[in-house]
Amino acid sequence: MVYVLLGTGFEETEAIAPIDLLRRAGIQVQTVGINGKVVYGGHGIGVETDIALDEMDLNSLDMIVLPGGLGGVASIRASKAAMDAVSFAYENGRYVAAICAGPTVLADLHITDDRKATCYPGCEDAMGRAVMVPNAAAVTDGKVITGTSAGCAVPFGLALIAALKGEDTANAIARQIVIR
Repeated sequence: MVYVLLGTGFEETEAIAPIDLLRRAGIQVQTVGINGKVVYGGHGIGVETDIALDEMDLNSLDMIVLPGGLGGVASIRASKAAMDAVSFAYENGRYVAAICAGPTVLADLHITDDRKATCYPGCEDAMGRAVMVPNAAAVTDGKVITGTSAGCAVPFGLALIAALKGEDTANAIARQIVIR
C-alpha cells in the first residue's frame, strides 16, 4: 500500500499526478488526511481523502509519499502521528518519498543524511547532510525518492512506479500518457 499524506496547504499537482500514475500502474494508493477527511490544497482545491491519519495500517505500508506545499509540509511537521509514520516507514525498510519542500521533512528526520536528494530550489539549506543533486527532476537513492517541484510531478510519479514495479512498468506508463 502507498499512503500519500495530505495536510492543509499541500501542493495539488505534486499529490494528484503521482497518485494518478501509481493507480494507472495498478498500485494500491490511499490518500491520508492529516487535518480531517476533506483537505484543501494550497490553491483551494479540496480533496476528500480515502482515510484519516489514524486509519493507516503501517504494517501494510510499502511506501509513504509527502507532497510539498509549504502549508502541507507544515501540517506534516505539526502532526506527531504523521512524523511517526514517516519514521516507521524508513526504519522498517519501506520506501519514503517526498517532493518540493517535502524532502526537508526527511532531512528533519535525518532520512536524507548522506543520501543523494533533490528539493525545491531555495530549500537546499534545510536539507541538512543530504548530497544535493542539482537540476534533477527526481532522485532515487536506495529506498529514498525525492522530487524537485510541481513541474516535476510526472517524473517523480514515474520514479515511484519504477521503485515499486520496475523500469519496464514505469516506461509503459510513460508511453501511455505520451510523455515527451
